[in-house]
Amino acid sequence: MTPQELKSILSSGLLSFPVTDFDAAGNFNAASYARRLEWLAPYGASALFAAGGTGEFFSLDLNEYPQIIKTAVDTCAGSVPILAGVGGPTRQAIHMAQEAERLGAKGLLILPHYLTEASQEGVAVHVEAICKSVKIGVVVYNRNVCRLTPSLLEQLAERCPNLIGYKDGLGDIELMVSVRRRLGERFTYLGGLPTAEVFAAAYKALGVPVYSSAVFNFIPRTAMAFYKAIAADDHETVGKIIDDFFLPLLEIRNRRAGYAVSMVKAGAKIVGHDAGPVRAPLTDLLPDEYERLAALIRKLGPQ
Repeated sequence: MTPQELKSILSSGLLSFPVTDFDAAGNFNAASYARRLEWLAPYGASALFAAGGTGEFFSLDLNEYPQIIKTAVDTCAGSVPILAGVGGPTRQAIHMAQEAERLGAKGLLILPHYLTEASQEGVAVHVEAICKSVKIGVVVYNRNVCRLTPSLLEQLAERCPNLIGYKDGLGDIELMVSVRRRLGERFTYLGGLPTAEVFAAAYKALGVPVYSSAVFNFIPRTAMAFYKAIAADDHETVGKIIDDFFLPLLEIRNRRAGYAVSMVKAGAKIVGHDAGPVRAPLTDLLPDEYERLAALIRKLGPQ
């Protein structure tokens, strides 16, 4: 798949980040992960991102990373393209990027580097080095310590033909509009704020109709129905699902840092697709929070 073919795929449809399955001891569970992908793939997501933020990329070691990517690629071959998350120190990210390409991933998502602060120019060098280490398509994720300006993104687009996408996790509307207006059709644009459905209508109005859904991990039918309502400007359906499900969900998510991932793993367990516990430093939902989430899911009906 060429970068431009991947760009076309990412320009419409719902995207999602499967959680990564761990066993009771906290080790990667390949068999459970494969069953998860087999369950999710037929629901119609345009692409799935293995080892992404919801997949607890930040906790993965270099030995299990290729196992995760290979399992995803092999399981979804012929059904849905897999993009791989890469990040951390530049040399580590390059190693991961090249492994993902070797294993058959169709593209990469550059997650923010961690801990250290860096200049805009330094971050741009980091992104360029990753892009130039592979031939597959690359999406950059503007979030946290990665905050590239429209000018630098334009320079990167000129120097890196395989940089085909921009994902926004900042929620800075002024910056998003500036990037969208400056880069135009050079990129495909993805909404990437936590619980992206809450922002989907606003981002569509900005020219960003595609987003990644974490809740697809446990309510795939509802996630697809919501995306179709957004695409059709069905404001009544959008408003009802936001009121009945997403706003109460945010009350659970916002109780503790890291719950954006923890509640997704809890949701997967509730619907019978247990992915095991989250890894430290994240913490699992408390029992009362788990029951509140279960009640919300039950109201949605079978998935």
